[in-house]
Amino acid sequence: MSMIHNFEGTYIPQDKRKKILLISDDIRMTSGVSTVSREIVIGTAHHFNWINIGGAVHHPEQGKRFDLNDSTNEIAGITDASVYLYPTSGYGSPELLRALFKAEKPDALMFITDPRYFTWLFQIENEIRRTMPMLYLNIWDDYPAPLYNEPYYESCDALMAISKQTANINRIVLGEKAKDKVIKYIPHGINEEHFFKMTPENEKWKELQEFKKNIFQGKDYEFVILFNSRNIRRKNPGDVIASYRVFLDSLTEEQQSKVCLLMHTAIVDENGTDLNAVKDLLLDPEKHNIVFSDGRVGVDSMNYLYNLADVTMLISSNEGWGLSLTESMMAEKMIIGNVTGGMQDQMRFEDENGKWIDFDDEFCSNHMGTYKKCGEWVIPVFPTNLSLVGSVPTPYIWDDRCDFRDVAKAIREVYDMPKAERERRGKLGRDWVTSDESMQSARLMCKNAIDIIDETFDKWKPRHKFELIKIDSPLKKKHIKHKLIY
Repeated sequence: MSMIHNFEGTYIPQDKRKKILLISDDIRMTSGVSTVSREIVIGTAHHFNWINIGGAVHHPEQGKRFDLNDSTNEIAGITDASVYLYPTSGYGSPELLRALFKAEKPDALMFITDPRYFTWLFQIENEIRRTMPMLYLNIWDDYPAPLYNEPYYESCDALMAISKQTANINRIVLGEKAKDKVIKYIPHGINEEHFFKMTPENEKWKELQEFKKNIFQGKDYEFVILFNSRNIRRKNPGDVIASYRVFLDSLTEEQQSKVCLLMHTAIVDENGTDLNAVKDLLLDPEKHNIVFSDGRVGVDSMNYLYNLADVTMLISSNEGWGLSLTESMMAEKMIIGNVTGGMQDQMRFEDENGKWIDFDDEFCSNHMGTYKKCGEWVIPVFPTNLSLVGSVPTPYIWDDRCDFRDVAKAIREVYDMPKAERERRGKLGRDWVTSDESMQSARLMCKNAIDIIDETFDKWKPRHKFELIKIDSPLKKKHIKHKLIY
């Protein structure tokens, strides 16, 4: 399926393009990092040449090199793409990078995901930045601002922040050093040709009906709630089922028989829980409907799942973005979300002047409920408890827990709406997510990526081989640089 093209004068012939080495998940795969990486590569292949170090936990194709030019040309609508893939287990090593620098001669290094995966990369940043800039498409789930990330942020020339919260965190953590960096907001963008509301006129409508028949085993439900995320602790899949049970208790038995919770996730995960056990505890199989979809599916099938739903919910206590909410909005479905992290960006909370909220040292997040008015496509659930948790590598972060009873009320609110009202609100969600204001379409994400990367090349200055740093007083201890309550 082709992308929506608007090169707007940004086309550059292949032999004139800058080449970027991208470290991320394998762009052929289906993870959130893979999806975003693939959209950026394909959507900018007319302007940059790309090399992807494509990571996986245990990559079966490690050591190979793949030419993705033809497939990129077909999707991007060009004839001269240059995209090559080097699969690897993990995200690579200094030795692999040095070999590819020599063989491929890239002009910049770009990488995506949690900084803890890249400690080895930051340790050699001086070596890298002598010859090329480092661009980090980064995200951070919550406050307090992670001062322990300062060395990582300082090691980059450009910080491409996925959420408004992350951009603010980058600036707070870097302080005066932020002025020497390119720090820009570039939210996740969804391909509007991949996720959309399907109608009987659509050529794949029959496939959708067959998909529905198979997944629901021939049953027909009047109201479907979708959870599409990982079965891990911070995603709170147990609370999803608990909230569903409380919602069911507010219905008659006849109404209960016509609703279903559809969970697209692993049923058992060591990083999460055993959802079968939770189901057996909370739900009566004679009258409560829950369906698990635990296999990997392609883009078409994922769009079918959104089209089967009346609302998509995500109540993570930490969430950098929450891609399933954006995809759901693109498919014209309402969303229920915990007000935390990047999920706030998709809710479009308004300030007292009617403007989409932004963050600074005085107002770091809306998870404390400063603003209540938001887009009509969302029913927000505000956390009732913020707990400061952490680990040795990440000593502190707020864990924003919402009450499952509040989530049940949000589900009931959507359920009580007439179908036409849910559809109206879902349409507003797609209208906004494709708008210039939200910048959450793949088209605008790619345009922003081009602008930020070009700006970085324009401003970049090579690092010296070494630095002399005079230390004439004890190092100051780091302390919070923003309000604790805002």
